[in-house]
Amino acid sequence: MGEQIRRVREAHNMSQPDVCHRAGIDIATYSRIERGHASPLLDTLIRIADAMGVPLTDLVS
Repeated sequence: MGEQIRRVREAHNMSQPDVCHRAGIDIATYSRIERGHASPLLDTLIRIADAMGVPLTDLVS
């Protein structure tokens, strides 16, 4: 899932700090999610999707 989140972020030309700021997520936590070292809770995934302006399904497909 982390790889998919990274691809979507990069496709939207956003940096990790951009997403974290918009989603209210700590950069270290977000980085662990993208690297697959942490599994995000559903509410965190929703905040990430909202920050990127994409539907949740784009991150988990």
